[in-house]
Amino acid sequence: MEELLNSNLSDKAKYDYTLVRRALDDNDEKAYTQIMARYREPIYYMLLKMIRSEVDAEDLTIEAFGKAFKKLDQYEPTYAFSTWLYKIASNNCIDFIRKKKMKTLSLDATLEGEENSRKYEPVADTLTPEEEAIKSQKIIVMHKVVDQLKPRYKSLIELRYFKEYSYQEIAKELNLPLGTLKAQLFRAKELLYEILKDRRSSI
Repeated sequence: MEELLNSNLSDKAKYDYTLVRRALDDNDEKAYTQIMARYREPIYYMLLKMIRSEVDAEDLTIEAFGKAFKKLDQYEPTYAFSTWLYKIASNNCIDFIRKKKMKTLSLDATLEGEENSRKYEPVADTLTPEEEAIKSQKIIVMHKVVDQLKPRYKSLIELRYFKEYSYQEIAKELNLPLGTLKAQLFRAKELLYEILKDRRSSI
């Protein structure tokens, strides 16, 4: 990939490329963290203009980095890394908006079709005893899987998904910069996924 580096790229773009190479060649977590630190806010504010929801923009920002990191080896340095990253983020956001509209239209059509029937009532979210037992068993297995992670990754997963802390609350609890926290949480989820693939049949 290095021989394809465009000499006309800006110094900023060339430094981005060195971070990409460190991430790919050395699996350097600091490189991933630096990439997020450099682009998290610009990506977030671009998505916020598109989606007009702070919560959705935050989630989509993390998703964008997740997708970019998974296909990082596909980036070609004939153009700026930022261009490639913004395209991934904007396309992901467009897909999110499209799916959201489809769900809304589907629900509206269902309700309109039942206008002469009884008033729409959401399905109760209570579980049967059997479903509760299955859910409890899954939680036990998930805890066992999370226990296999390194302590720092285990803490992140537990705080985010078991205790349902916000990103800001986790950052404060662990005394981590927000960008570092999100990079590490993404890595923790990747490791968790790898473990789960081997145990999927029991969950």
